[in-house]
Parts: sequence; C-alpha cells; structure tokens
Amino acid sequence: MEPLPLPVTTKQETKTNTKTKNNEEETKHARTTRKNSNKYRKMLLGLGFWIQGFRCYPWMAVVFFLKDGLRVDPSTMQILQNSANFPMVAKPVYGLVSDSFYVNGQHRVPYIAAGAFLQAISWFAIASLPSSTISFFTITIYLLLSNLGASIVEVANDAVVAECGKEPSNTSDLPSFAWVAGSIGGVLGNLAGGISIERLSPRTMFLFFGILLTIQFLITVSVSEKSLDLPKSSSTHGIKKQLSELLSVLQKPEIYKPISWFAASYAIIPALGGTMFFYQTQHLKIESSVLGISKVFGQVAMLLWGFVYNRYLKSIPPRKLISSIQLTMAVLMASDALFVTGFYRTMGIPDSLYIVIISGVLEVSYFFKILPFSVLMAKLCPPGCEGSLMAFVMSTIALAFIVGGYLGVALASYVEVTDTDFSGLRKGLLIQAVCTVVPIFWSSFIPETPKVETEKKEE
Repeated sequence: MEPLPLPVTTKQETKTNTKTKNNEEETKHARTTRKNSNKYRKMLLGLGFWIQGFRCYPWMAVVFFLKDGLRVDPSTMQILQNSANFPMVAKPVYGLVSDSFYVNGQHRVPYIAAGAFLQAISWFAIASLPSSTISFFTITIYLLLSNLGASIVEVANDAVVAECGKEPSNTSDLPSFAWVAGSIGGVLGNLAGGISIERLSPRTMFLFFGILLTIQFLITVSVSEKSLDLPKSSSTHGIKKQLSELLSVLQKPEIYKPISWFAASYAIIPALGGTMFFYQTQHLKIESSVLGISKVFGQVAMLLWGFVYNRYLKSIPPRKLISSIQLTMAVLMASDALFVTGFYRTMGIPDSLYIVIISGVLEVSYFFKILPFSVLMAKLCPPGCEGSLMAFVMSTIALAFIVGGYLGVALASYVEVTDTDFSGLRKGLLIQAVCTVVPIFWSSFIPETPKVETEKKEE
C-alpha cells in the first residue's frame, strides 16, 4: 500500500501561518506586559495612598499635643490645622511642573519620592525638637513642610490615576483601588493612633511615621516609571505651554462649572471640628481611645464606600449621587445639634456610642463626594494635562476646606463658643447644616452624563 501524499504547503500559507504565530506572540507579550504594569501601578499607588491615609496617625498626636502640651484654645487649634494646609492650595504648580519637567525620562515617580522625602524630614525634625524650642510657630513650620511633601505625592499619584483612567478597563477600577488603599491606611492609622496616644509620647509617634515615609521613599526610588506603562502624553514639554493648555481647559463650561460647584460646596460650610473636639474631650470627658475608635469607624465607612460605589453606584448620574451625599451631610449635622442638647442621651444612647458611629461617619462624609467627582473629572480631563488639571481640582478643594475652617472660627466666635462655654454650639451646628443644604440648589453645574474627552477627539 502506497503512503498517503503529504499536504503541499504553499508560500502564501507559510507566510500566513508565520504572521498568525507572530500576532499570537505579540498578543501574549502585550498581555504579560499589561499584567506586570498593573502590578507595579497598584504597588506604587497602593503604598502611596495607604501612607497618605495613615497620616492621621501622627496628626492625632499633633491634636493632643496642641491641646495638652501647648494649651491652645479651639480657635487657635483650628487656625493651625487649616493654615498648615496652604501647601495643598499650590497643587496646580506641582501638577504643571510634573507634567512639564521630566527627571531622567520620568515625570511621576521622582515627584512621589521627593514628596515622601520632604515628609520624612519634617516628622523626624518634629520628633527631635528639644522641649525648650518647641513652640506654636516652629511646629507650624514643620507641619507646613510635611503638607508640602504630602501635596506633591498626592499630585503625582492623582496624575497616574487620571492617566490610567483613559484606559477603558481601568477607568473605574484604579480610582476605587486608590480609595480603598487610602481608607485602609486611615483605618489602621486611627486604630493605631487611638492605642498609641495613651501609651506612647507624641515624639515617638512622629518618629515612627517618619520611618514609614523613609521606607516609602526607598521603595519608590527602586521603581522605574517604564514598568508602569503609562499612556503616552500628547503634551509638549514646557511649563508655559502646559499652563496655556490648563487655562484653555479651564475655560470649558463642562470643566469649570463642576469644579466651581464642588469647591463652593465645601467652602460654604463653616467647619466646627476643633470646637467639637474640645466639646467631646473637655465637656463630655470622652477618652482619647473612644475618639480613636470613632475615627476608625469612619475610615471603615470610607472603605465600604469605595466597594459600594464601585459595585453599585458608579452608574448613577454624578449630579444625583453627589447631591444626595450633600443632603446626607446636612442631616448628620442636624443630628449633631440634637446630640449637644442631650436628646440622644434621654433616649438611652450613650454619648460615646453616638460619637463612635454618627460622629465618625459625619467626619468622613465630607470626603464621600471626592470619589465620584474624581471619576467624573478623570473622564472629562483632556489627555496631556492630567497632572495639572487634577492638581487644580485638589487645590480648589484644599482652599475650600481652609475657607470653611476660617468660617468655622468666625461662626464659633459669633455663637460665643469657647473652650469652657458650649451653650451656643447647638445654634452653630444648625447654621452649619443650613449652609450645607444651599449648594444643592445649583447642582445643575454637575453634568448628568459626562463625555470622555478622548472619545470626542476620536470622533
């Protein structure tokens, strides 16, 4: 029996088979590259946002150090806390610089490392200050330096999230991942802070956080930006050009309207955080561990919020969702007004339980709006100015918080609240609640269904 003839392979078939094999290899290589880049992105951003969330740990020590060590009053404490945030207002400058100036071919990772380094220096300096030289002025200077470093890190991290948000597969995932990482850092920071504040000195807590920042710095400098596989930027290098592009973007109604609303929705609320802290510790004699647990509960709520938003709420129109959050904040503030009158105490609810649950949620509810708004701005942000635009957004929020903090000092003075007299606190909280409702009346500035800028350009 004769053997069957072998199939004849033509040159065209050979060429096609080779091309198919090459395409499969390229696809496999691209898939592997994408997997590795996602791993490095999440490692860098996860660490960065976790450390930023953990910043509440040394700041808890700062608050008690100011009250018990320097003997400041509620208004002075609130002025310092808000004034220390001024470096956050300059975020657009950091964004323009990171968008325009590359360091060894990198324009995100070097700025994250530099910000971590500045923070480490500031906390090490505070920890090593001799008792004879500690003053309100010196600690303010070092806290300003710490927030300068923190703002640089946040700008670079936000820019990476915005850049990666241009990829359809990561548009909602990466912002939520960053949110969760920051929330976990906040949970652990507040939990550790509540425990440490009764067992360790503030200096030891500052030193420990400085060590964490040093670890972040060392890990960050070991990461190459090429491994992140960031989308190619279409912007031309040069700060003038970048500034021109930013100003051009900010002239678009779909950009400046939601930003202006978002900033105003914070600035119009007079913050009474310092006054409430003194009311809880001085008047109600609430222990620091309870306040720590309250902050932990709030951070857990933020963590859950990240999961709930990503799974159930991201499809809700931004205007409806953000307005609902604003209204919820007002309701919780009105509840605080009932709390200071002893209403919940008459219902058998202990003050400590209310502070842990309701006060904990209210404190973080200010930040619930940031996640959906960040996703909204990532969609609206044109390619090439992610760093500068997201930095501008964050700076307006920082400035709004500062304005709200100063308004809170003025409101506390108006209702005549001091560190020993809290009779006017109920009135102040009701005014605060009313101010929180007001922005809802012009929520039309927030788009219902944003269009992605890259899609416009493709059309």
